This record gives sequence, C-alpha cells and structure tokens, in this order.
Amino acid sequence: MPHRRSAFFISDRTGITAESLGQTLLTQFDSLEFKRETVPFIDTVEKAESLAARIRERAQHDHHKPLVFTSIVNPEIRRTLKIDGALVIDFFETFIGELETELGQHASLTMGKAHGMVSEEKYDHRIEAVNYSLNHDDGVKLKDLDEADVILVGVSRSGKTPTCLYLALQYGIKAANYPLTPEDLDSTSLPKILQPYRNKLFGLTIDPARLHYIRTERRPESKYASKENCRFEVNEAESMFRQHGVPFISTTHKSIEEIASTIIHKAMLKRNF
Repeated sequence: MPHRRSAFFISDRTGITAESLGQTLLTQFDSLEFKRETVPFIDTVEKAESLAARIRERAQHDHHKPLVFTSIVNPEIRRTLKIDGALVIDFFETFIGELETELGQHASLTMGKAHGMVSEEKYDHRIEAVNYSLNHDDGVKLKDLDEADVILVGVSRSGKTPTCLYLALQYGIKAANYPLTPEDLDSTSLPKILQPYRNKLFGLTIDPARLHYIRTERRPESKYASKENCRFEVNEAESMFRQHGVPFISTTHKSIEEIASTIIHKAMLKRNF
C-alpha cells in the first residue's frame, strides 16, 4: 500500500470551507492516499501553537510534509500556523489581498461569516425548508404539496430522501418526494395525488444493477431486491417519466451534490435564502 500523506483542514469555525476546498484539490491526485483530519475552532494563538506542535510531530513520524489547508481569519493565528516542514495552503492569504485591492476596501476579518447564523430570517427559512422535506419524505404526508418547490419522484432507494434534505439544507428549497409503488407502476398514468403538480415533478432513476445491490443490503433475498424486480421497476418508472414529460436524471454515478445541482439547473429552481 502506498504511504498515506497527512492532510489537515484547519479553521477558526466549523472547518467546512477548508475541508471543502482542500478536498476538492486533493481529488485531482487520485493515485495517492491521504490521511485526512479536520480541526475546527482554532480561534486562539494558544490552540494554534498546540496544533502546530502536533503537525510538526506528524511530519517527523511520516517523513513527509503534512498538507495543511487553512481558512483562518485572524492574521496572528495564521502566522502561528506557518509551520516549517509542512506545506501550508492558506485560503484567506491567497485571495483576500487581491480582493481588497480590486474592491478598494479592507476585509473586515470577522470570524464565522461563511457558516455562521448571519441572518436569523434566512436561517429560519432554511430550517423551515428542512422541516418541510422531513415531513414530506417518502409520501408520508401528501398534504401541502402545493407549497413544494419541487417533488422528486422515483422508485424506492433511488436517492430521493438525501437529495431532498440537501436541497433544503443548502438552498432552502422545499423538496417533497414520492416513492413509486408497484401499484403506481402497474398503471400508465401518473399517480393521482401527483397529477395536479405535474410542473413540479422531477424524476430520479438508477441503474437496475446498482439498485439491486442497494436493496440487497437492506432486504436480502426478497422480491423487492431481486434483479428482475429492480429492472421492471426502473423500466416502468422511466417509461412513465417519458410518457408524461417528467424530466429525470440517473443517480447511479452522481453524488448528492451533483444530483441537487443538476435538478436546480434543469428545473430552474432558485436558492431561497
């Protein structure tokens, strides 16, 4: 097994920004393995000094420079994390200077603005969207569908629930979902409950072999998980989508982030906060 390089994602708040940007860069080196560690809330010089000592010890142990990705706002803390023996990629230092020059204004250097609760109204709207998606998951609650921004439709285990929650949490989009049952698939019509909301529907499909694998993990050796049933359900669902002009995408090789972005683009949805 190749030696794994240590990668630290360090932040003075949640670590989401440093981790997201750092992980994106590391995906371009898919022949290498990385030992990843996210370290949030490094918001004092004392914490930074302790962490810097730990990273130096890791460098000696690994005999390789650790990779350090930081999104620290405070300049003194950033200086403390300029560690000899590590490759430090400082996202604020890289971009803030150029932005200050272009905008003719100094950055406020306030911690927590990226993922903090800057606006209670916007935060409340996002939580409202999450609660809506939870209450309208898997067709449990079929009232108030007129409030939905989008209704995801697909066979069981095609990725509807996580996509709805991601749309709600990241974009404030009220996303309901409806699982197509065997009874629904025996008909050529859209399920009756969905017919009034035809313009809000978006279909998710999946490769039958992948669906068989996922369902087998949940209910092994059942008709529900059988290859034949998976092929039947997927074929019938896609036929329904085509017949009624419901846009749809395959989730087979897409991450939740990609699925959500594709739906937003194709359905022309907008961020609601």
